[in-house]
Amino acid sequence: MASRLGFLLGMCFAVTLALATTAWAEKGPPCVRPAAGSVATPSPSLYSQNGVLDVDLVYSSSTDDAGRTLYCFITSNGVEAPTLHVKPGDTLNINLSNKVGRPVPPHLPRMMMDMASGACGDTNQNSTSVNMHFHGANIRPACHSDEVIHTLVNNGKTFQYHIAFPKSEPPGLYWYHPHVHGQSETAVLGGGTGAIIVEGIEKYQPDVAGLRERVLEVRDQTVANNPPPGGKIPSWDLSLNYVPISYPDEIPAVLDVKPGRREFWRVVNSSADTILDLVLKYDGVEQPMEVVALDGVPTGSQDGTGRGKPVVVRHIVLPTAGRAEFIVTTPTSGVKRGVFETRRLDTGPGGDNDPARTLAVLKSAKDDDGVTTMRSMPAPTSETLPAPLFARLDDAQVTARRKLYFSEDSKIPPNGRAENRINFYITVDGARPTLFNSDNPPAIVTTKGAVESWTIENRTNEVHEFHMHQIHFKLLKRDGAVVPPREQQYLDTVQVPYWTGTGPYPSVTVLMDFRGHVVGDFVYHCHILEHEDGGMMAIIRVLPPGGSASAAQSHTPES
Repeated sequence: MASRLGFLLGMCFAVTLALATTAWAEKGPPCVRPAAGSVATPSPSLYSQNGVLDVDLVYSSSTDDAGRTLYCFITSNGVEAPTLHVKPGDTLNINLSNKVGRPVPPHLPRMMMDMASGACGDTNQNSTSVNMHFHGANIRPACHSDEVIHTLVNNGKTFQYHIAFPKSEPPGLYWYHPHVHGQSETAVLGGGTGAIIVEGIEKYQPDVAGLRERVLEVRDQTVANNPPPGGKIPSWDLSLNYVPISYPDEIPAVLDVKPGRREFWRVVNSSADTILDLVLKYDGVEQPMEVVALDGVPTGSQDGTGRGKPVVVRHIVLPTAGRAEFIVTTPTSGVKRGVFETRRLDTGPGGDNDPARTLAVLKSAKDDDGVTTMRSMPAPTSETLPAPLFARLDDAQVTARRKLYFSEDSKIPPNGRAENRINFYITVDGARPTLFNSDNPPAIVTTKGAVESWTIENRTNEVHEFHMHQIHFKLLKRDGAVVPPREQQYLDTVQVPYWTGTGPYPSVTVLMDFRGHVVGDFVYHCHILEHEDGGMMAIIRVLPPGGSASAAQSHTPES
């Protein structure tokens, strides 16, 4: 009897140990965050070689001291949120392993992806689900490429991405983040993001050649203990390169700089919900910033000459997901205080509270560890620059004009729970507002080669951020008035101001360029991710010339 009991106890211990080992094996390493007031060192960089960048990434999660769930992408050797460097024409191969832990049923997303057809990866969404969006890149919206409508990777599963950048990809700053409908906000608030750099901007903007280069990633997260936002209490806390700038202390990060030196700053607003208005101040005086690229496209580079045209500004409004690359001059030894700030932003009576905050204090130092140097310009040759995407768009004939609008309501869905909640919509004018569902038919169908003029209205009392996947657009008008030439830049995200309740609806008019290689189904949406998760997204289908929907899904991009 004793021996049988010992055997059973031993078996129980072995099973318990096996289960514990299995659970531990399924859980990835913790997401590590620096302390407040730390130096904002950039994430380590990985570079392509011979046209290929192979990366193993683990999607992991952990909990911070305030009980907030963190998310991160970590390499096999422990590098969190690596910056991925590729060249136009390169291929990025990612082997993604999901190790966030077991599903947590009480935390299922409010809205879920429908896998009635076209599943890529897993078929059932749960609280562990992830996929990856390569934001701003002009690449295929196909399974194992930049496809977010039907792609799911659940805990314990692996998935391969093969991202083929076209040879005409504009050089500049892009980023990657999860894009599972219903839980993209949670993942991005948790910090599961990283930067991508397409190399070669110095060929289009020679002023950056040889400069010291900083990659600065601004993220947001929930405020500890969730106090009601208002006044000095923000809707969301911020961080800079993961250094927390948290309410109420809001201790800024530190940037170690050598005095009086020109530097090239590459800033991505990796926030889920927070809009930025960036300024650089020395002893209270706003400094000039020489913008050389927005949303990954060198400014002024699309007129056919192949050379960019820098734009000097004193502040930069950066919507959620927006990127700005600019040249600054660091404080001289006579400056007592240099700061990098975001100003207060009015998001409307229904919007978030985005107060002013200091992101970083610039401190004079002998060393600036982690800051790299841009390559110098090669010796002049007779070789011409490759024609970038979107070149000479102004000369193209407009093939269609469309009006879309943002709207909201507080109706309880017919099959929903009892709570009252806001529903978010983006609708083609004349159609019925519909919450996003991945099995919805395309709201817009167009053809490769088309050039379309879209006017997007905001019929709500809060700002929205219009984002287009797979392609860029050129900003033409605000509220029907042509914007100055210096503002007519190529973007993938643009802010649409809120409606005051009287007068015309605020709007932007943009020129959509479908002349590139991208065909298939992809999405457009508000990039305030609470709104996207709440339904403010729709599908567009781009058909090959004379082709069908099935041909669009299997199309291979041109070289």
